[in-house]
Amino acid sequence: MSLRCLIIDDEPLAHDIILAYINDVPFLTNIGHCYRATEALDFLSNHEIDLIFLDIRMPKLNGLDFLRTLPHKPLVIITSAYEEYALESFDLAVCDYLLKPFRFDRFLKAVNRVQETYNLKNPIDKQKNISQNEIAITDKITVKVDKKHILISLDDIFYLESLGNYVKVWKDDGFLLTPRTLSSFEEQLPSTFVRIHKSFIINKKHLHYIEGAVVFLKNAQQVAVGKNYKANIKQLLDLED
Repeated sequence: MSLRCLIIDDEPLAHDIILAYINDVPFLTNIGHCYRATEALDFLSNHEIDLIFLDIRMPKLNGLDFLRTLPHKPLVIITSAYEEYALESFDLAVCDYLLKPFRFDRFLKAVNRVQETYNLKNPIDKQKNISQNEIAITDKITVKVDKKHILISLDDIFYLESLGNYVKVWKDDGFLLTPRTLSSFEEQLPSTFVRIHKSFIINKKHLHYIEGAVVFLKNAQQVAVGKNYKANIKQLLDLED
């Protein structure tokens, strides 16, 4: 189950960094951005959130005072440039305290701890109760393009193409180039997406036919099947999902 995340920080650059890290963690899904804690109060009244990435020094209402106002707190990771609030933060039962600037490995350690805490609080039988809202969220994915974060429907994706540490997300009208690895997408995408080459993942909903070692899509694009991925052709032809 993917943890629904909210970023609360008054610095746009901080949003960019945290969102890029979230996109590389399969069990995290970003739901929203708030640049002030006062905005987040309204957002939380209309959305269910599992994890907040929370800055402390913000206008009008700082992060710790914001936490004190919440009757039901999601899990929280503090992301601050000031270490002097750490003790006070842990008194409010935050999961971790990330001191800016932080690297991806430190971020990953923090969110792994959050996942363990979440699983302890939410046994598997409860996690199976997925709401319609959560199902709708998993039908979309956020793709970072330059300084923008674009939400696109999975059904609109024909295939993904690896370019080293970048990926081309191909749609009917062209592609979006995003700074991610193909493997990170493979871990996050549902079973309707099948890897058929070290450089390609196909959305089998757009499969037209296969001829030899070439996949033909409904928009006439052609994608090669890698010799080490021929066993996945059967999975590609299984259209029951």
